[in-house]
Amino acid sequence: MKVYFFHLMPYGDLEIAKSDEYNSAWVTIPNDCFDVQKGMKLYDRYIGELELADELGFDGICVNEHHQTAYGMMPAPNIIAGALARTTKRAKICILGRALPLVNNPMMIAEEFAMLDHMSGGRIITGFVRGIGSEYYSNSVNPTFSHERFYEAHELIIKAWTQPGPFRYAGKHYQFDYVNLWPRPVQQPHPPIWIPSQGSMETIVWCAARERRYTYLQTFSPYALALKAFRAYRDEADKQGYECQPEQMGWAVPTYVAETDEIARRELKPHIETFFNKFLRFPSIEMRLPPGYSSISSTKTLMVQKFQARADATIDKLIDQGMILVGSPKTVRERIEHCQKEMGFGHIFNMLQIATMPAEMTEKNIRLFASEVMPHLQSTKATMPQAVTA
Repeated sequence: MKVYFFHLMPYGDLEIAKSDEYNSAWVTIPNDCFDVQKGMKLYDRYIGELELADELGFDGICVNEHHQTAYGMMPAPNIIAGALARTTKRAKICILGRALPLVNNPMMIAEEFAMLDHMSGGRIITGFVRGIGSEYYSNSVNPTFSHERFYEAHELIIKAWTQPGPFRYAGKHYQFDYVNLWPRPVQQPHPPIWIPSQGSMETIVWCAARERRYTYLQTFSPYALALKAFRAYRDEADKQGYECQPEQMGWAVPTYVAETDEIARRELKPHIETFFNKFLRFPSIEMRLPPGYSSISSTKTLMVQKFQARADATIDKLIDQGMILVGSPKTVRERIEHCQKEMGFGHIFNMLQIATMPAEMTEKNIRLFASEVMPHLQSTKATMPQAVTA
């Protein structure tokens, strides 16, 4: 099993009382809630935490993209990846992921990833996403064209990475007279492509297509929904005529390890409840799921199975729903091993810094997980679950 440290880089110094006045940590919360002096310290601290994970032997360190939010301070994750490319030596650098429909020039993404692949010595893993619904407001992009722009931008980037240039590209949303990538990526035919998702069937079907077989990552979901999504991916692979492998699936989950189960719950409680109740709070459901952003069926699934599960989150509720991992090293280790056997994932992405969690607590979590949990996982062979018969 491969183990990754996933970091959101939140604005951990957010004044919750002030954010409550605006009922959101996204888009509409005024940016005078952001203290630039504290921001500088947080960027330095967070990059250091990712560098520590590389030193401790994590298989990968992960960043991602979000806009106009206290939830994550990485509107340009490739900048963070560039810093890590020079200061880390071993871990894969995973950008999970760039929001393709939000950009007007996908060639710049192709170029940036190719540069990062060189700077890191071929350690880059590329993640492509459509972006959270509210980010279409932040970037003034019509969500109705979200799927179209994603697929077209993806096609253009793949062609730029793999086809000799210069050549022309004429799509509905993007047109280029000259596609001629300099530099070409180190990894051939191109860096690995992973697709984070919240369980959209359209994404699962596209990701599992025989010509792609991209690694699918299920993010911050109730256990039952994650289990359903992984089964759907395996079923789709079967329809496509091939057998899904563990390395094609990854599970992202907030994780906290302490000396005992009781200590872990007590220490994590204020931070995890703030994360789900404050940092994941949006101005309106229309901004979270704008019209046209998802199909009707996917919208219903997200609203019923996921967003309702997040409402009024307590640590006990989150544990019962399987949305977080918390406990002693033994408890967390055994839970992950159990989940792997049921889900079949070959990659696990542990978010070890959560919302308002302070530096000393985060470092304790990273080090304890790395010394007492991670070695057991990395030495465990990932297996596919046994077929369930009716």
